[in-house]
Amino acid sequence: MILRRTRVLFAAALLCLSAAAGAHRFHSGITELAYNPRTKSTEIVHTYMAHDIEALLMNTYGRQFDLTDPDDQDVLRKYIEQHFWLKDRDNARLPLRWVGMTVASQSIVIYQELENTPLSKTATIGQGVLIDFLPDQVNTVNLNDAGTLRSLTFTQAALEQPVTATTP
Repeated sequence: MILRRTRVLFAAALLCLSAAAGAHRFHSGITELAYNPRTKSTEIVHTYMAHDIEALLMNTYGRQFDLTDPDDQDVLRKYIEQHFWLKDRDNARLPLRWVGMTVASQSIVIYQELENTPLSKTATIGQGVLIDFLPDQVNTVNLNDAGTLRSLTFTQAALEQPVTATTP
């Protein structure tokens, strides 16, 4: 009788685990880059699934993070700065300013800015956020350069890509 109950509990646990795994079949992030002529800066907005970011931080640091806490936000900021970059034509990283982030139950939105610089000064984009942790992660970068829209897709095989600027 105990063996039968153990088997039933084990089967129920497997069913729950498979349902949880099936609930999240893809891993993706979206980054929007757009030049704001009013501020003369390129604005960057990243959106990631909250549970993917939380799993990354838990796996990397072995503890729960409260992303409303400034110290925990700083850990995520450093990770983002290591895994997302813009480079100029001389292959030098452009200085991105961390603006902040918003945390919701389903998503984490991160704001950065390339101050006083048009998007056209960007020659290369590196977007490897979460790809080091989730090999099937796909990051899409949408660029809006003076009304010209285009998208780049970043995977484990393509972490850095050239940008074809529309203006010199």
